[in-house]
Amino acid sequence: QVQLAESGGGLVQAGGSLRLSCAASGRTFSFSTYNMAWFRQAPGKEREVVAAINWSGSSTYYADSVKGRFTISRDNAKKTVYLQMNSLKPEDTAVYYCAADPQGFNTPRRGSNWYIYWGQGTQVTVSS
Repeated sequence: QVQLAESGGGLVQAGGSLRLSCAASGRTFSFSTYNMAWFRQAPGKEREVVAAINWSGSSTYYADSVKGRFTISRDNAKKTVYLQMNSLKPEDTAVYYCAADPQGFNTPRRGSNWYIYWGQGTQVTVSS
């Protein structure tokens, strides 16, 4: 069974930083062959992709709203994907989820329907 466990969320003032981690586990889960992504969902809004990274870490995608402020990375040896969030804004407040896409295309996909494994989410709250 595959499990994704997010950590690192919390309350931060606008302009601050947080680093989210997502640790993958599962005896048969080949983390290094999966593309990974971070999504977020704010109250009353649809879930949206924030950033995605391919299996090797050589290709990334960022939503326009976070470009230049967030950085996605991964450590395949540790089976962990990260989201470094800088210059946080109140509009970044949401529950953040990591997700895994089994199709290891070189360009990571953006649609949530492609991601078959999901974590439980971690709350990020940015105060003004």
